[in-house]
Amino acid sequence: MPIRPSPALRAVALAAALPLVLAAGCASADADGDDAGAAPTTEAAPASEPAEVGAGAPRLALTYDGGIQVLDATTLEVLADESLAGFNRLNPAGDGRHFLVSTQGGFRLLDGGAWAEPHGDHDHYYTADPQLTDMLFPAEKPGHVVAHAGRTVLFDDGTGDVTAFDSAEIADPDRELLEFSTPEAHHGVAVELADGSVLVSDGDEESRSGVRILDAAGTEIAARDDCPNVHGETVAADEAIVIGCQDGAVLYRGGELTKIDSPDEYGRIGNQFGTADSPIVLGDYERSEDDRSSTVALIDTTTASLRLVDLPAPYWYQSFDRGPDGEGLVLTYDGALQVIDVGSGTVTRSIAVTAPWEESDNWQDPHPQVVVVDGMAYVTEPATRQIHAVDIEGGEVWKSADLDVTPNELAGVSGDVEEHAEHEHEGEHDDEHDE
Repeated sequence: MPIRPSPALRAVALAAALPLVLAAGCASADADGDDAGAAPTTEAAPASEPAEVGAGAPRLALTYDGGIQVLDATTLEVLADESLAGFNRLNPAGDGRHFLVSTQGGFRLLDGGAWAEPHGDHDHYYTADPQLTDMLFPAEKPGHVVAHAGRTVLFDDGTGDVTAFDSAEIADPDRELLEFSTPEAHHGVAVELADGSVLVSDGDEESRSGVRILDAAGTEIAARDDCPNVHGETVAADEAIVIGCQDGAVLYRGGELTKIDSPDEYGRIGNQFGTADSPIVLGDYERSEDDRSSTVALIDTTTASLRLVDLPAPYWYQSFDRGPDGEGLVLTYDGALQVIDVGSGTVTRSIAVTAPWEESDNWQDPHPQVVVVDGMAYVTEPATRQIHAVDIEGGEVWKSADLDVTPNELAGVSGDVEEHAEHEHEGEHDDEHDE
């Protein structure tokens, strides 16, 4: 798959003379205002004076019509309320502190206001006022954000441009960027692994069915073109990657790409949820384009096999996550959080959380969302303007809070040193709902 460099990196790319252009560049805009690729347009304004605290302070961010709120994940207190017009999406940035907001003009940096700084054999923890900064990674149509192995990768659906950088340097205007472009713009995704190799989707505005693996030098080392409607990704144990297809999934493991077929002719897996400690990936599963599915997929990355699990009620694609011990979590229409043992494929517990609900025909309407942060599951309930903290092990709602806005998107950060777990839920969206 030929990769075209961004204009700002063309000189660097020609000097590198790689078979596939995968070029590194400096991430700052110069003093004269000349654009330097996908660099932020401005530097982030300083946060309030930090205060040292005794432990990590996880943060939640939620969007509403007209803005974003940041909450203390322990108390559910609103710490900041920032105005931002339009339909905005939230993604953890990968450093345990910041969010990236997919908004008009690109990916904008939101400071959650809690972080840790390593100091020898221990860490020091700090908090400050959360704030929506002016730092922006420009994009025509900001799409997926993937944070894995200390690297954050952005995909611009409007251009096919891919931008990657060290997650810990996200707020540094002089960070080094890795940038390349796919041959055609499409609703795509890319993920960088610990060895520097990159998985990237391939397609155009009409269709997409390609999956490519590029090594650290940019050379294509594996490829498949039998993944119709390719969508989403997640990383499982041993750096295995699963990417969804309309008729199953593609697995990358041990240097090879393997197609895993669905048992149905149309068996679409569009969103996947993995953990660094489990070889099993949880995915949604649809048997038709208008299926309000109550079936989920479990993909075993060690055997390249797939099995289906039926749930008590339907769900929608953003009511998924993984629990603190790798459990599969799905909030279903009956208002219960279904806890799935991904090893046995059984539902071990149903935790009553919200009132019964149903998916709207418009995917951008507020729906219940599920996000796990620091071992606690958080569930929004737009109908009642509430957010619930759910104790998975205890099997009950630990705390609920009333909101003064109707929540839509939800994401969380740990406020701690990031362990580089895969953030596959945040930033994912199912284009079947938005096209």
